[in-house]
Amino acid sequence: MHDIRAIRENPQAFDAAVARRGDAPVSSEILALDEARRAKISAAETAQAEQNKASKAVGAAKASGDEAEFERLRALVGEKKAEVAAMQAEAKELDTQLTDKLAWIANLPADDVPAGADENDNVEVNRWGDLPDFDFAPKEHYEIGGVAASMDFETAAKTSGARFVMLKGAVARIHRALAQFMVDTHVDENGLTEVNCPVLVRDEAMYGTDKLPKFAEDSYKTTDGAWLISTSEITLTYSVAGDVLEASDLPRRMTAHTLCFRSEAGSAGRDTAGMLRQHQFEKVEMVSVTLPDQSDAEQKRMLRCAEDILERLGIPYRTVILCTGDMGFGARRTFDIEAWLPGQNAYREISSVSTTGDFQARRMNARFKPEGGGKPQFVHTLNGSGLAVGRCLIAVLENGQQADGSVILPGVLDPYLGGKTTLTADGMLV
Repeated sequence: MHDIRAIRENPQAFDAAVARRGDAPVSSEILALDEARRAKISAAETAQAEQNKASKAVGAAKASGDEAEFERLRALVGEKKAEVAAMQAEAKELDTQLTDKLAWIANLPADDVPAGADENDNVEVNRWGDLPDFDFAPKEHYEIGGVAASMDFETAAKTSGARFVMLKGAVARIHRALAQFMVDTHVDENGLTEVNCPVLVRDEAMYGTDKLPKFAEDSYKTTDGAWLISTSEITLTYSVAGDVLEASDLPRRMTAHTLCFRSEAGSAGRDTAGMLRQHQFEKVEMVSVTLPDQSDAEQKRMLRCAEDILERLGIPYRTVILCTGDMGFGARRTFDIEAWLPGQNAYREISSVSTTGDFQARRMNARFKPEGGGKPQFVHTLNGSGLAVGRCLIAVLENGQQADGSVILPGVLDPYLGGKTTLTADGMLV
């Protein structure tokens, strides 16, 4: 949510920032609604004062025996009461219109976010690892000999429809091992607190984390009105909604491994083969709640936490800063980490690490007490994948594949796989 006071103070700067995202200027419409709302509030307050004054005079007229004046004042009180109620209702409606208008406006990009129209204008800021040199044509994950039998799309389609998969046997175990490795690393070495959180949330949580109203079509809603989360960012971030935190308790760093659900309404026809883009998937999420002057440094810290997971797994990757035209609705700045997938001969996104500034905090009224005293201020919130488990599985399988259909697995997974290091061509762990 945007600060209406900042728009009032500098509408030109607000429109310029909105324009960087490729959107049309909106300050004049917003300020017209704001002015009308404030005028109604002021008029209601004036009428209320007149009502209160007349109410006091009614008693005096009654006491003096002036029946005519008493009746006139009593009628005036009734008129003013009706006026106040009508103007308060109009002010409330204008306030709703203003809030709804602000809710559809994307976060303003940070000054250092590069200008651009789409993903082609993103800027690479880091690259790690040597690309594997195969003496055979590398396959996509679902085509690898040792994988194919354990990655069952047909049975999943029979039970659930398109864009679902059943992982079986050794591949299911590798998938689970990856998630455990990620969580353990974030908790034991990166200082995050593990949270086992719900995957069903209320409207307020979706709205507070900027998923409503913008992304309703991309999300699943149950018949009783709850929403299946697209990321545990929603649950973890909203956990501080309405709170006034002590500055000394920040930053608050959390991680969760959950199922996630997306309808993929806006991606029809994209990545339909394999398990790259599914309706149900698992992700290890990182969320930080910070003081405003710490949020930029915290984003860099979170980015390193995610990159380090890939480095430990030996997966080549590149990191890009998203341009204004490719950045998500709620983000102020986003870094994407893209893992190398030999089967596609391309880097593909495996993590997004974003800072929202106080955009989400304003929507859910999450604040902190400054250490030196003073009025509570809004916290900053950040989120990042650490990592998408299914996509990480794809990267591990494709980068470790051998000519005979087997897969050499990363050494860091040994403790989670009982010391087994290889997925054989017939789908066994040895």
